Amino acid sequence: MQPYQVLFLIAAYFGVLILISYFTGKGGSNAEFFKANQQAPWYLVAFGMIGASLSGITFISIPGTVEADSFSYFQVVLGYTVGYAVIGQVLLPLYYRLNLTSIYTYLDSRFGNFSYKTGASFFLLSRVVGASFRLFLVANVLQLIVFDQLGVPYYITVSITILLIWLYTFRSGIKTIIWTDTLQTLFMLVALGITIYFISDDLGISLNNLFGYLSESEHSKIFFLEDWKSKDHFLKQFLSGAFISIVMTGLDQDMMQKNLTCRSLKDAQKNMFWFTIVLVVVNFLFLTLGVLLTDYADVNSITEQKDDLFPAIATSGNLGFAVAVFFILGLIAAAYSSADSALTSLTTSFSIDIMEIEKKYEEKKQVRIRKQIHIAISVLLILVMLLFKYAIADKSVINKLFQFAGYTYGPLLGLYAFGLFTKWKVKDKLVPVIAIAAPILSYFISLNSLVWFGFEFGFFILILNGFLTFSGLILIRRKHH
Repeated sequence: MQPYQVLFLIAAYFGVLILISYFTGKGGSNAEFFKANQQAPWYLVAFGMIGASLSGITFISIPGTVEADSFSYFQVVLGYTVGYAVIGQVLLPLYYRLNLTSIYTYLDSRFGNFSYKTGASFFLLSRVVGASFRLFLVANVLQLIVFDQLGVPYYITVSITILLIWLYTFRSGIKTIIWTDTLQTLFMLVALGITIYFISDDLGISLNNLFGYLSESEHSKIFFLEDWKSKDHFLKQFLSGAFISIVMTGLDQDMMQKNLTCRSLKDAQKNMFWFTIVLVVVNFLFLTLGVLLTDYADVNSITEQKDDLFPAIATSGNLGFAVAVFFILGLIAAAYSSADSALTSLTTSFSIDIMEIEKKYEEKKQVRIRKQIHIAISVLLILVMLLFKYAIADKSVINKLFQFAGYTYGPLLGLYAFGLFTKWKVKDKLVPVIAIAAPILSYFISLNSLVWFGFEFGFFILILNGFLTFSGLILIRRKHH
């Protein structure tokens, strides 16, 4: 595709999003921005959450992992189903019962203000880095196929990217995102389906024979049960998937803020049930695409690997103009469906948890401060993405994201597990010390685990980190209520 064609697609895409924002964001109140007045239809929330969960990382990185790791990632996806069941049956009832806007308010009532601020701070750190990771990956692709050819510097690309997100989220936040995420998920799934169809056709595989082709592929192995020391062992991947989904969805303001827009707990639970089923199917299709891309690259002597594989094949023009168009649309949709809600949830958490605007100010001033915070966080995301550009050499981003999540979400896992499954109080002022010490100790153990224990932790680091936080909280529990 020519750069001007891609630019036209981007402009048209954002034109539609801004139009949606205009019709859904006429009020601009905090109730709309934070919880969409709790009037969002559950089926729209469920469908939109698919795009937010997958993001640009899944869109590009998951197909790119198949050549080296086969379908091992699907073991993690199967673990997700257990985690989502816990969210639906344990966490959502808690959040609805307490009528929370920020889910970290629970820590305040359960432990105290220091625990509350610690939990919110770890979320803010996690989400700033996570959202920046996702946008960084997509911005790199757009830079490569469009903006480098036009002589536009990377920092301009990144700044425009964030500005466009800000434009359609600044007024009504989550209320607008419920609708824009639905459109973005649709584009992403259409892109996935069209690419699978055209590559299959080029390789001479009919859709009826696709599963037979997969079963015979050397890259389609799902279950790794042989070497328990390996980071790809089924038990490690499955358990990690369960805990990753609990913390990165159930203990994450970004994802839970969408659930809390539903009209009732029952609707939110229906949303989680159908979201789980569709997400498993969609992840399997992305891995299927990975097999097809790998085989297509072998047949056509394409040398790109990992995160470069899908973009190189889709935009080469060899599969036709339609694949290139829908790849760009799917890529943009995948990136922005996670980034827009991240920006909104970061604004929500900082406004309510750190600034406590609901407690301190009247409505008009709350709205004014919230808009200022929204701008400040937008600038912060730009700065972090620029930092990543010059700090990350490894092309396979998804593993780095999950590794980082293991360290930042681990304290949240420990805090919530302790709060839900014990009745103990803790010495609140010491909680930040435990929450900082646990990731540091986890990192030290992980660094030496191969020598000490003979195996790699991999994604399992999240569980270790949560366990160390939980154990630390036991040490600082109050003897008497």
